[in-house]
Amino acid sequence: MDIIASYTALGKALKALASADDTSGFMLKVSQENPWFTREEVVFALLAWSDALEEVHLRKWLSAYTVVGNPKKVGLILAGNVPLVGLHDVLSVLASGHQALIKPSSDDRLLFQKVISLLQEINPALVERISFVERLTTVDALIATGSNNSSRYFEYYFKHIPHIIRKNRNSLAVLQGNETDEALFALGEDIFRYYGLGCRNVSKLFVPEGYRFDRLFEVLEPYRIRMNSNTRYANNLDYNLALLLVNREAHLTNHLFILREQTGLGSPISVIFYETYQNLAEVREKLLAERESLQCVIGHPVEGLQTLPFGQSQCPALWDYADGVDTMAFLTGL
Repeated sequence: MDIIASYTALGKALKALASADDTSGFMLKVSQENPWFTREEVVFALLAWSDALEEVHLRKWLSAYTVVGNPKKVGLILAGNVPLVGLHDVLSVLASGHQALIKPSSDDRLLFQKVISLLQEINPALVERISFVERLTTVDALIATGSNNSSRYFEYYFKHIPHIIRKNRNSLAVLQGNETDEALFALGEDIFRYYGLGCRNVSKLFVPEGYRFDRLFEVLEPYRIRMNSNTRYANNLDYNLALLLVNREAHLTNHLFILREQTGLGSPISVIFYETYQNLAEVREKLLAERESLQCVIGHPVEGLQTLPFGQSQCPALWDYADGVDTMAFLTGL
C-alpha cells in the first residue's frame, strides 16, 4: 500500500475513532493521563486530522517533493501541549522515506500511540520504520519541538547533525473594529480551543484606540460552559485574577477570560494580552519586527501581512508548516 492510500485510510480511521461509542473507556483514559485532553478537544483534533488526510490534500502536499530513496534515521522529540501536535512530523518522516525514532511527550503518549498503531495496522510495512524510544543516541537528523530553554540544549547536543529545532511561538489577532458577531464568535475558537495551550492559539489582540470590549465579551459568552467545565482552566483563571487584584494591576474580565494591556506576546492561560494602535501600518511594522516569534496572525486581510480568517488557526493544512520551516523539504534533502 502506498503512502497516500495509507494516510487516506488513517484519516478514515481517525474519523471512526472520533465518532465511536467509547465502550472501552479509551477517551476517559486519555483525559486521565492529561486532564487538558477532554473528549471534546480530542474529538476536534481527530476530525481535523481526518479532514487534512483526504486524498486531494495529500496529493497536493506531496506532489511538491521527490523522495530520493536514501533512508535515514530521523529522531523526533514531540511536544504534547495539544492532542496529536507531533503527528505531522511523523507523517512527514514516513512520507519522505525515512525511519522515525519517536520520543513522545508524556502528556500525549496514550492518544499518540493509539493513532500510530492504527497506521501500522493499515500498512504493516511501516512497523519497521516506526520506533518509540526514550533516548535519541544514534540518529542521522533531528526534529525537536520545545521551549526556548530546551531549544538551547537541543542546539548544543545535536549540533553535529542536520536538525529543525522549534522554539516558543505565539499567535495573535488584529481587530479593526468592524468585525461581525460571526467573526468575533469564530475568534473564540482561535482563543479557547485546546484551552489556549497551543502555539496557534491567539494570546494577544491588537485593537484600534478606543476599542470597547463589551461586545467581544458578550459574543464570546457561549464559550463559558466549555471553559469553566475544566477545573484546570478555571483554577488558572482564578489564580491569575487573584494575582492582578492583589497587585492592583489594571485588567478587564468577564470571569471567562482576562484582558490585560501588555506589549508582550505570550500570555498565561486564561489571560489575553491586548495592545492598541492608531493605524494598520503601525501594526504591520510591529508584527514584521516580531515575525520570528509569531506562529500565525488572525483577522481580516492587512496589506503586507499574511493572515488567516477568524476561526481557522487550529485547522492548518498539511503544507502550513510550524514556524514556517518546510519540514518535507528538509527531509527530502537529507
